Amino acid sequence: MKIPFRFLSAPCRLAFFYFTSLATGQETETLAPVVVTASRIEESVLDSANNVSELTSENFTKNGSRTLPEALGELPGVMVQKTAHGHGSPYIRGFTAFRNLLLVDGIRFNNSIFREGPNQYWNTIDPYSSDRMELVYGPGSTLYGSDAIGSTLNLFSKSSDFKNEDHGEFYQHGSVLYRFDTASESHVGRLEQELGEGGKYGLHLGFSTKNFGDVRSADIVRQKNTGYDEMGYDLRFDYSVSENTTLTLLHQDVSQDDVWRTHKTIYGTPWQGSAVGNELRRSFDQDRSLSYLRLRGEAASTLLDVYEATLSFQRTEEERFRIRNDGRQDQQGFDVDTIGIALQMESDWDGGRLVYGFDFYRDNVDSFRRDYNPDGTFRSKSLQGPVGDDATYDLLGIYLQNRWEMDQVTLTLGGRYTYAETEIGQVQDPATGNAFSIAESWDSAVFNFRANYELNDTNSIYAGISSAFRAPNLSDLSRLDSARSSEIEVASPGLDPETTLTYEIGLHHESDRARFNATVFYTDIRDGITRTPTGAIVEDETVVIKQNTGDGQVYGVELSGDWEFAENLSLFGNFSWIEGEQKTFATSLPVLSSEPLSRLAPAMGQLGVRWTHPDDKFWIEGLVKAAAKAGKLSTRDKADTQRIPLGGTQSYIVPTVRGGWQVNEDTLCALSLENLTNEDYRIHGSGLNEAGFNATLSVTLSW
Repeated sequence: MKIPFRFLSAPCRLAFFYFTSLATGQETETLAPVVVTASRIEESVLDSANNVSELTSENFTKNGSRTLPEALGELPGVMVQKTAHGHGSPYIRGFTAFRNLLLVDGIRFNNSIFREGPNQYWNTIDPYSSDRMELVYGPGSTLYGSDAIGSTLNLFSKSSDFKNEDHGEFYQHGSVLYRFDTASESHVGRLEQELGEGGKYGLHLGFSTKNFGDVRSADIVRQKNTGYDEMGYDLRFDYSVSENTTLTLLHQDVSQDDVWRTHKTIYGTPWQGSAVGNELRRSFDQDRSLSYLRLRGEAASTLLDVYEATLSFQRTEEERFRIRNDGRQDQQGFDVDTIGIALQMESDWDGGRLVYGFDFYRDNVDSFRRDYNPDGTFRSKSLQGPVGDDATYDLLGIYLQNRWEMDQVTLTLGGRYTYAETEIGQVQDPATGNAFSIAESWDSAVFNFRANYELNDTNSIYAGISSAFRAPNLSDLSRLDSARSSEIEVASPGLDPETTLTYEIGLHHESDRARFNATVFYTDIRDGITRTPTGAIVEDETVVIKQNTGDGQVYGVELSGDWEFAENLSLFGNFSWIEGEQKTFATSLPVLSSEPLSRLAPAMGQLGVRWTHPDDKFWIEGLVKAAAKAGKLSTRDKADTQRIPLGGTQSYIVPTVRGGWQVNEDTLCALSLENLTNEDYRIHGSGLNEAGFNATLSVTLSW
């Protein structure tokens, strides 16, 4: 029996199981799950010179995941920090937020207003609209440009799959899902419908509605104001222009209402001595949408084999409402309209397989802030909101990558040139309060060299050296807003791009009964953009600016595996460990010191066993997730007392049991019993505690 395709991570002892299975001499059959994000070319995981994880929509439903960031917490080496229940920011190889790149069907989701440190924007993606997701660990700047330092996550949208239906025949399929959990008394509904004519066209429609209640942790009845509402819809239309050419039109839309950032307020959750804010309210309304038109086909040319042309438009809107402890009120936010144009081409030639093309994105940004008196009457309007107003931000990239296949060895070499430019019409001078403008540009060249050596049909080793970069964005250059718990960030023009160089080596094993990956990596950081205290204090908050002072390094180990040690019984698990430090100005004095990376993830992992019915009618698994104490803190970590307790975040061990029943061809039930021991714990850097004992039930009906 073939094990399900899922990359869960594993403790070091899993390596023993792996080598034991090889020693038994059992007959194996090579599995070949296909991924595309690592090289923009379809390839099996065994052939890839990268560490790649995948999650399918089936995994998401069966695991009882609530949001996209929480689903990523099932993958190796991913720590999901949550400032609020409606926020989620994965830390991958020591990096989070705008140092990880998110793509939707290959289109950049990151834009120029993403702020430093953990933020909420990945949580505005409806994971129910995705068919699967691929996470590529490490640099991806050669193929995808700025921000792809820690990782690249690519979400593939659901389609009607019309090409696999009977040709010329009308078809229609649909499903409805309901999910409920006890810890927050949340209700999630999802309705989907597919219809079309086989081989000719297909339409997928989806609608999601979500009501998340206040979270109950182990020692607290309810964490007040942690609930929120969300609604979203998505549609995708695919049309076969010819036998080898497909036209795709997609639209996604998600709205979130009243998402509180409670740790800043009097409703925060004190835990093991952590502090609580004094604001009476800090909540967000957020909306995002994506539309694109894509033409993909095979070219009748000796020079060009495959092409893909995409025109996209995205809109991101955010409003923050705040009431201070003295009753003063303010409302701030931004609107970002992003236009994207991309062309990708593939060609076979005597020297290998070429992937090349260009992409261009322009952000048009409006930013605002209005202040009100305690009685709600209007007081003033600021020159800017959280970022500079009346701004544009352009990213243009040209890339080329070649792949050589020589017997057992595959070599990949690629490069990208990027030009970035911004014009910010109105920025508030932190010294005088007057308006000024910023106009800056940067360019960068990066490369990627990787090799994969096939030892045999089931084992390969890989190695790579890759550079990456992140151009300063609008938030770096023009921010005027809260940073950490007691900091306010002001404009910092004149920044240079930050760059990294990563070395890694790894091992893939893919067989009928076992799947294993081990990766060791080292990343050198140059000109890292970090916050620096100025010594000034505004309303009890320390004023910080950005500077290119953060040289440093991060290194670690990632292990993952799944082993069918007996008929229908599988062992799976995870282990990851990282270390890292970066230079910073710990105080306003001009003295650089090396400190641990901010919110450095502790050693963590999971171990579980799964039983599957021979006919796949039932399945059940038990697993234990664990994390060591996160005690290596930077100066700013220690000052972030609303989220990080004195001395660091405590270790935890959390057991879970979950299973499912395929009642019939059209009905699937899944039940997850999480945190069986009612552990009181918090993920490092988060602003609230995780749920106590939680039962999650989902039912899916299909037709």
